Amino acid sequence: MKTENDMHYIKYVFLLFALSSCLSQQKLSNSDPATAEISIASIKFLDQYIIPYNHHFQQTWVGGLSGIDYDRKNNKYFIISDERSATSAARFYSAEIDINHYKIDTVRFTAVASLRDARQDTFPALKTTPERAADPESIRYNPINQTLIWSSEGDKKIRNGHMVYQDPYVYEMDLKGRFKDSFLIPDNVKMYKDDRGARENGVFEGISFTPDYKNLWVSMEGPVYEDGPLATVTYKNAPVRFTLFDAKNKKPLAQYGYLLDAVARPPVPENAFSVNGVSEIFSIGQNQLLVLERSFSTGSTGCVISLYLADFSKATDVKGIKSLYQNNHYSPALKKLLYRLNDLDLMIDNVEGITVGPKLPNGHFSMILIADNNFSPLQQQQVFLFEIIP
Repeated sequence: MKTENDMHYIKYVFLLFALSSCLSQQKLSNSDPATAEISIASIKFLDQYIIPYNHHFQQTWVGGLSGIDYDRKNNKYFIISDERSATSAARFYSAEIDINHYKIDTVRFTAVASLRDARQDTFPALKTTPERAADPESIRYNPINQTLIWSSEGDKKIRNGHMVYQDPYVYEMDLKGRFKDSFLIPDNVKMYKDDRGARENGVFEGISFTPDYKNLWVSMEGPVYEDGPLATVTYKNAPVRFTLFDAKNKKPLAQYGYLLDAVARPPVPENAFSVNGVSEIFSIGQNQLLVLERSFSTGSTGCVISLYLADFSKATDVKGIKSLYQNNHYSPALKKLLYRLNDLDLMIDNVEGITVGPKLPNGHFSMILIADNNFSPLQQQQVFLFEIIP
């Protein structure tokens, strides 16, 4: 026979269980959107915001913004600068982007942290210690273990009178920028003394977790030497490699080919610099990626930015294939043009970052793109707001 005290105890235990279950469901609900695959039929431009050229925050110059990711639970963004410790140590920012009635009210920087190497030191300046300088390009947040992943392109160039060879890398860090671990980089995308492996300034521009955070995609900007020449105005389908990593043990699982467009505009003069490559990626499904292609030609204003939807579900694993140049014995990713930013009546600059942001009032996801101004007063540090139409 239960006493009155027994009944109170049972009610107390039941309430604790119910509360625990409620909190568990709430936690699942908060994390659910971050791990959900996203359907995209099209995207719609909503707004543009310009971060001032000479904007400073906590004694740092806000510029060179090359990667952006969204922390959905806390409604904040992580944005990485590609400055190679010229004015301040290599760094990333936390920011809030206020969206009101489908427009960007403001972009507010709320914190800055220095990137750290494996010794927990900040990275030195390129002009003083090029062998150890970082070249940050992309950043992604993992809400499951609350860490950040970022990529550096490495280096292959004469610096201070001698040749520097630095392999690209992908690091894991905590939210304060402190080093935690590194990914095992495949040999075919490292730097070498001869003409093989990665080209200078054409390496790890893009990274993205799969929606379940079990894998990490890492994309090259341009072809490795073995995969043939760079894209030109007259040469399209230059192959670049996308590497899929196990996000837990940080080892490569597979590699796939993605074929670039030709350079969009002829340079002036015709022998001047021009380039087209992958400037960022974002995974919306286990085998589907949004891919930003950025084309620049000397003599033209701004860049040509094309956003593709790439499907890797039927692509061949090419990690064991030495050369993809004019190779018909593998299947590359299938790509479909989703949007060309130059169709807007705007000057389009050096767009290097993309993330899926908060939901809009109509329930559709937003998309945020960000441009790197290269710390130049002649360029614009643009933030674009789009609506994802499912």
